[in-house]
Amino acid sequence: MDDGESRQAKVMCRIADIPATSWDACANPEPARFNPFVSHAFLNALEAAGTTGPEAGWMPQHIVLERPDGRLEALMPLYAKSHSRGEYVFDHAFADAYHRAGGRYYPKLQCAVPFTPVPGPRLLVAPDADRDTAERTLIAAALTLAEKTGSSSLHITFATQEEWERLGKIGLLQRTGQQFHWTNPGYASFGDFLSTLASRKRKMVRKERAEATRDGIAVR
Repeated sequence: MDDGESRQAKVMCRIADIPATSWDACANPEPARFNPFVSHAFLNALEAAGTTGPEAGWMPQHIVLERPDGRLEALMPLYAKSHSRGEYVFDHAFADAYHRAGGRYYPKLQCAVPFTPVPGPRLLVAPDADRDTAERTLIAAALTLAEKTGSSSLHITFATQEEWERLGKIGLLQRTGQQFHWTNPGYASFGDFLSTLASRKRKMVRKERAEATRDGIAVR
């Protein structure tokens, strides 16, 4: 795809074919706000281990937007999915309704960090690029890819609040969910945390911790 200014959107089936420095310049341009889950090293490790790939039902279809000089301007970590596992967003009801209506839900395109329900950036844009133009071009390329591959839909999950708002303005349907996060206000140990609970809750937590340890689950 060409955006009219000699910028090309390409689909890459292996993140290893994208230079790590170029990917990370878009994914993590600010060291102080480094997000390991969208780093080249993390996503490449998943592919190298076979955690993602054709056999895993996570076929990499990463979209890269190249400048006229060949430098990367923006990226979208994207996968063609043959199932809905490993996303931490349950769309089985959507799939069922789609099938009942006579459609084929899979494959679908999923912009996400596989097996990682941690919110973070999904449309990765170089800091010196025009974000609005780059994001719109990435979305247009993804929708074109969905049409060409017969994918039912495009999903972007666990994006940042700012991305969610901008994607809504582009015209994508917005879905909301709920996560529960535990925060540490300064506990130095698990015992410190337990000491703040009522006696009944302390006993319940200790019991669950003991059962998890007995079942071979590492609890720290």
